[in-house]
Amino acid sequence: MNRLPSWVRHHIAALRGLLVFTVIVGIAYPVVMWGVAQIAFHNNANGSLVSYHGRVVGSSLLCQEFVDAKGNPLPQYFQPRPSAAVNPAVKTDYGCDPLFSAASNLGPNNPALVQDIKTRQKQIAALDHVKISQIPADAVTASGSGLDPDISPLNAGIQVNRVAAARHVSPAAIMALVKQYTQGRVLGFLGEPRVDVLNLNIALDEKYPVSG
Repeated sequence: MNRLPSWVRHHIAALRGLLVFTVIVGIAYPVVMWGVAQIAFHNNANGSLVSYHGRVVGSSLLCQEFVDAKGNPLPQYFQPRPSAAVNPAVKTDYGCDPLFSAASNLGPNNPALVQDIKTRQKQIAALDHVKISQIPADAVTASGSGLDPDISPLNAGIQVNRVAAARHVSPAAIMALVKQYTQGRVLGFLGEPRVDVLNLNIALDEKYPVSG
């Protein structure tokens, strides 16, 4: 080895280092982290999947649309916030597409965004029979990822009467379920209270199924 030129020895040493670190950080570390995650955080590590009647219906980390074939919101379900995660090549993709996670990238004064917000406000006001002044921001604006799974308690609150009427139960009963699926701030001070839309809608189907 000592007979080799110094530049060759340096390259061999570098190659050895590359191989060692490849094994450590490219193989051993990922395998250890995978094992820890599977043992300590099995549900989270596997996508936080939500099942209903033995069938996976979504993930608690991703929003999903509750609409009919034409993209109209189903009145018996709580609706998520708007989503910009849409596949433009698919006419029936109305949002919450995990393969197209994205924001609109429109500034607050962008005319297109302003018009979208006004259109959504009118649609929600007509659907939920509320005043535009009662509609919270998260009901008319998409999140940065377009995949946020939760809505604000205010957003859920303006939908209660509509869901109650569609399921022929009292608004008080629906509100009680909303409170049950409302999560507080993380560690008591991080973020904002939020309502778990997917699990709330599953609970609605279990407790107050739509007849017919």
